[in-house]
Amino acid sequence: MSISNFFTVYLMILSITSTFAFTNPPIVTRSSVLTSARFTATSSETDDEIDKTSTTQNPDNPDLPELKGDFNWDEKFGNDDDWITENVPGRIVLNEIALAEQVTALDKLEEKWNKMKRRKDYNDALILGWTERAEMYNGRYAMFFLVVGLLTEYWTGVSMPGQVEEMLRVGGFIGFD
Repeated sequence: MSISNFFTVYLMILSITSTFAFTNPPIVTRSSVLTSARFTATSSETDDEIDKTSTTQNPDNPDLPELKGDFNWDEKFGNDDDWITENVPGRIVLNEIALAEQVTALDKLEEKWNKMKRRKDYNDALILGWTERAEMYNGRYAMFFLVVGLLTEYWTGVSMPGQVEEMLRVGGFIGFD
């Protein structure tokens, strides 16, 4: 390796390691912002700011956003035309009969899908016979050897039936005429 190549590689490595794309950015939290603001503001302004943020911050961890709790989305978005308030999944209360019907239907679907999966796994495991896997291999081999036969005919001038005859003669299946 020449010195110029070595120098180029060294500069590339140096530029990659010195970029900020591969390092973690500094984390700025609310408490650090409040701390820096505390030194620039008067004490009454700081107290007002802390009171405002203390009501919206998570009391367990002030660095996290405010707790949402049980927010009433219907009250906020109820006037929108596309907002639905009835038959919302998760809010529908089902009686025991409807719930049992759903469980029975889901069990039937699960049994059907498991049966289909077992059948597919069994067919995938078969190598011989009229299976999708065997047919796929058969088609691939046929196309491969068709291309090989055509290329051999192109390069040697022997037709494909002539190639088959030659292979049978070499294998000893037909006589040496």
